[in-house]
Amino acid sequence: MRRRTKSAPGPLPQRDGVDPVRVRLPVDGSWPTVAAYLAHRLPQAAAGRLAEMLRDGEIIGADGPVEPGTPFVPGTSVWFHRDLEPEVPVPFAIEVVHRDEHLVVVDKPHFLATTPRGRHVAQTALARLRRDLDLPALSPAHRLDRLTAGLVMFVARPEVRGAYQTLFRDRLVRKEYEAVARFDEALELPRTVRSRIVKERGVIAAREEEGEANSESRIELLAARGGLGRYRLLPLTGRTHQLRLHMSALGIPILGDPVYPQVLPEPAPDDFRAPLQLLAASLEFTDPLTGREVRLRSRRTLAAWSDPRGWAAGG
Repeated sequence: MRRRTKSAPGPLPQRDGVDPVRVRLPVDGSWPTVAAYLAHRLPQAAAGRLAEMLRDGEIIGADGPVEPGTPFVPGTSVWFHRDLEPEVPVPFAIEVVHRDEHLVVVDKPHFLATTPRGRHVAQTALARLRRDLDLPALSPAHRLDRLTAGLVMFVARPEVRGAYQTLFRDRLVRKEYEAVARFDEALELPRTVRSRIVKERGVIAAREEEGEANSESRIELLAARGGLGRYRLLPLTGRTHQLRLHMSALGIPILGDPVYPQVLPEPAPDDFRAPLQLLAASLEFTDPLTGREVRLRSRRTLAAWSDPRGWAAGG
């Protein structure tokens, strides 16, 4: 059974690091039973599966398991675990680079989503860390694209989540990325790129359009060899795909990018040969609770730079 309603803690514990789904019953509803409403609300679920979940006590309300005859009470909630499609395991480790009572900062590998979304649910950094570290309340302070590797911050305690998420909202975290792309000796660097980026829901690629700029990136060349450049990227804003789009707009799309400058056919789920050559290399911030200056750096490298022959063979 699939459900898009946002997950929330409730009477059911997590399963494999994944929260149960919460469904709120509408306040103006007139269904005779909870089961009748769920059959209406989740038409994609097989009737037999819904009946099985009710019979086995897999759907829970505030007062306990929901039965086939449990009456509909407007404004209440029920919880259940959705049936997950099989996921291909991402065969790379997550390295913890910092952990204290408030924070967990990890070095995320390529291909691993930060949080559950779409078909990536159990195979996400959040679910894996909740299981491996036994931290069921762990939540993200920000997100990193599935295809991008590097540093991601998680908050261990719900009561302090807002303090760390505010750091990113107010742009109080200095983020540095590294990328490998074609070297263009005619391109003048360093430079600051500003543009208006629009990302439509359900559309893979973001786009630039005329209008007031809402994104800003600093692009610097660190080194060049063999027709490739190693770049330092400093995002001053946080638009979706901002760095990837800005690099592509400069005529030097990041190696391994399946979206920019054009959307390519999606590889097989178990094809990990050509990772996007983009790395969230460092995070610097003042801890809002302790006042301590925190500077963290990824231990990962980009294969197209550290092993270009291997990259060429793999990609």
